[in-house]
Amino acid sequence: MIPVAIIGAAGYAGAELTRLLLAHPCFDLVTVTSSQDAGRRVSDVYPALIGCDLMYIEHDAAAIAASARIAFLAVPHTAAMAMAPALLEAGLTVIDASADFRLHDPELFAAWYATPHTAPELLDVSVYGLPELWREALPGARLVACPGCYPTATLLAAAPAVRAEVTISGRVIVDAISGVSGAGRSLSEATHFVNVTESVTAYHVGVHRHTPEIVQGLSDLGMANPSVVFTPHLAPLGRGLLSTVYLEVDPGLLAEEVYQLYARAYAGQPFIRVCAPGTQPATAHVRGSNRAHLGIALDEPSHTLIVTCAIDNLVKGTSGQAIQCANIALGLPETSGLTVPGPVV
Repeated sequence: MIPVAIIGAAGYAGAELTRLLLAHPCFDLVTVTSSQDAGRRVSDVYPALIGCDLMYIEHDAAAIAASARIAFLAVPHTAAMAMAPALLEAGLTVIDASADFRLHDPELFAAWYATPHTAPELLDVSVYGLPELWREALPGARLVACPGCYPTATLLAAAPAVRAEVTISGRVIVDAISGVSGAGRSLSEATHFVNVTESVTAYHVGVHRHTPEIVQGLSDLGMANPSVVFTPHLAPLGRGLLSTVYLEVDPGLLAEEVYQLYARAYAGQPFIRVCAPGTQPATAHVRGSNRAHLGIALDEPSHTLIVTCAIDNLVKGTSGQAIQCANIALGLPETSGLTVPGPVV
């Protein structure tokens, strides 16, 4: 068994990591940290994890290095770049679920996150952890930057069309809907039950921090000068995310050709399902799982390819994908600990 630690384990992403790692056949969860809940047992904070007698402790890089081989960082941006150097220096593999190592350019990070990057030297060695698109970079990786939930769904939706060069424009429109857990565990007026229930609202329109990550991903896929219009929405869901991506494609492209293109692109990918023509994915179909379901539609009069992608924002959008990346980085079966079916109701 490989000993692992979760730093920032009491947030929603950290709690999902805890749930999944407790059942992992190759990983042994030995350390969980949380400044807010230090001194409390995991099962006291999250009764659903009853039987887990681990106690949250304060972050201590030396203690973590002495007990673990892998550190999962489920902390806010800026915290990860302060913690990662010491953990890497101690020889650990670091799987970061924050935004700190996703963008290649430290100046771009500073512009969008309003703070300087304090470990820019690590940006050159970090690997972007979206296995279905860049799996070849993960084996042996020491620092993995797990994508955001919106970029995960959006890039999976766009990638086959971009790589096959059937798009004729760099203009990409993304409308995406996320559940409230995407905002994290901290209380806020925006996520108060009374303000969220029976209501859908757009937020951070034109200024969401996942925008440059989506642009970077499209460029890395081969799209020239991508121009992204990204509008996220908050829906009264506990969890789940649906991204609808609009791409301008060759006028002669046929719907069946597009479906076959996507089916070939994702053939053999254990966590991707391309829905049959005429059907669309739903967030309920992927709840609690590491899967991504894609729906394909072609609006022929406007030459617009419309691809929808449903994921669970806390699993494929965060914690499950982090484990998938760790599996590949360490040479384990990619699906280890991630194959339990989600609830059907």
